[in-house]
Amino acid sequence: MENKKITLISLGCSKNLINSEQMLCLIDDAGFTIVPEPEGADAVIINTCGFIDSAKSEAIDNILDCCELKKEGLLGKIIVCGCMAQRYKDEIKKEIPEIDAILGVGSYSEIVDTLKKVFEDEYVESYGDKNAPVDEIGRYLTSGPGWAYLKIAEGCSNCCSFCAIPSIRGKYRSRPMENVVAEAKALAEAGCKELIIIAQDITRYGTDLYGERKLHELLRQLSEIPDVHWLRLHYLYPDSLGDELIEEIASNDKICKYLDIPIQHISTPILRKMNRRDTGDSIRALFKKLRNKIPGLVLRTSLITGFPGETEEDFEELCEFLREAKIERAGVFPFSPEEGTAAEKMPNRPDEEVAQRRAELIMELQAEIMDEYYESKIGQELEVLCVGEDGGYLIGRTFADSHEVDGIVYFEGDCNEGDFTTVRITGLMDDELCGEQI
Repeated sequence: MENKKITLISLGCSKNLINSEQMLCLIDDAGFTIVPEPEGADAVIINTCGFIDSAKSEAIDNILDCCELKKEGLLGKIIVCGCMAQRYKDEIKKEIPEIDAILGVGSYSEIVDTLKKVFEDEYVESYGDKNAPVDEIGRYLTSGPGWAYLKIAEGCSNCCSFCAIPSIRGKYRSRPMENVVAEAKALAEAGCKELIIIAQDITRYGTDLYGERKLHELLRQLSEIPDVHWLRLHYLYPDSLGDELIEEIASNDKICKYLDIPIQHISTPILRKMNRRDTGDSIRALFKKLRNKIPGLVLRTSLITGFPGETEEDFEELCEFLREAKIERAGVFPFSPEEGTAAEKMPNRPDEEVAQRRAELIMELQAEIMDEYYESKIGQELEVLCVGEDGGYLIGRTFADSHEVDGIVYFEGDCNEGDFTTVRITGLMDDELCGEQI
């Protein structure tokens, strides 16, 4: 049994990746051999995303590809887990009989037992409690070198009308602070100098365990770990950014002055339909406050166009806000009606073509803002985390660049992947900053 070769395909978000790393750790500890490709493996584990249509399509394509390998005798067992497995368990079981096991989001810790059972030709289905406390499992680190994600909570209790995550992943559950800090220390000892703090909503951290928001206190403890150099914050909800947290971000040198704050829209009527707790005025006031309190701040946000009820006036208000706020990083998505959400059945939804065109207009507007930002960096000396090499150049990320979602810096120099260095920005190459190591 221990000589069996296992591969894992991880799809979707960074939070899903951590669940994949935890399963790999359990598999490795059990003595199985981890291999990189499904072809020739005794089993493949496909950790799926089921959030939006494109993610579901990607998951289905991967499952069907593995089914073909299985038919050809090039792959053994197929195990499907994660969000799509949780959300569409009946459909998956009915439509893809080649699958040997289905695990929901509450059953990641059962992966070793599941493998043993399927190798005995037993079909397995398990859907553990998705509202249970977060499993504290080690990780088989797949990121870096030099950086890693650090998940501080699981699930979501915000219940935005467009989002299926609470129904898939369960209610919000914070990890105990001592467990988060212990994992951060282990990551630092493994050479991770940048920790990307993630959850569906990191600003809610601690409310379920301690009765109050504790993110500022957690960040203070994490910053005391000597080998941690950058703390990067992802998914801060605007209505929960209190003064204590803002002060901690502003005064703590280890916290990147880069905040990912998904606002989704600026029109108050649309925000109300989205079941958000903000108004257009409260978001404007928050961003102004953040700019004043945190010099050099870079903001990232997420936006939805074509939400039910969005008028031309609502869209123009969003465009005007972006021109004024000059948010440096923005992801925009045409509205996708997710099954089982309140927004799915809302009337007055703009045509898909209208939603797509509005998204394209936002990206054109944002491209101009990004051009201004990049022009402002030419001639500056920036701290850069080296993350690899491409085409004869070293590549790195500044404080303003998160992994995969933002830009990179091409530079000439001599340093190792995972090291910090200083780069003088000299211009642009392929629409990215470029420079030379000092």
